Amino acid sequence: MSTPLEPTMVETIKGYDAEKRFKYLVKEVVTNREIWILIDEHGCVMLNTDDEDCVPVWPNKEFAEAWATGEWDTCKAEAISINKWHSRWTHGLEDDGLAIVIFPNENEDGLVIFPDELDFELKQQAKKSK
Repeated sequence: MSTPLEPTMVETIKGYDAEKRFKYLVKEVVTNREIWILIDEHGCVMLNTDDEDCVPVWPNKEFAEAWATGEWDTCKAEAISINKWHSRWTHGLEDDGLAIVIFPNENEDGLVIFPDELDFELKQQAKKSK
């Protein structure tokens, strides 16, 4: 379980570019052993890019909740354990032909990667953290 972020830290992280947010997400997910998604009455929130249908993910509850505004204001942030992510989500997303948008900001800007790429990066970070 992660500890709440200080408001000043939230503001600093919001200023990161997509690549830096990706690196931050990988470290946070491995440290806290959870990744955050948004859900509504239909399930997991999805975004569309020109090429891909994507599931957005965030490193902390604060960022997921901050994104749940406007058309998404009925959504709730939900944590998925890193073990469940590795065992079920990666393969499920791949089977459904879905990509992941990493830590999108208010402008819907985020790095789009495939589930196996995120899985690989999380496992590499976990090895470094031991």
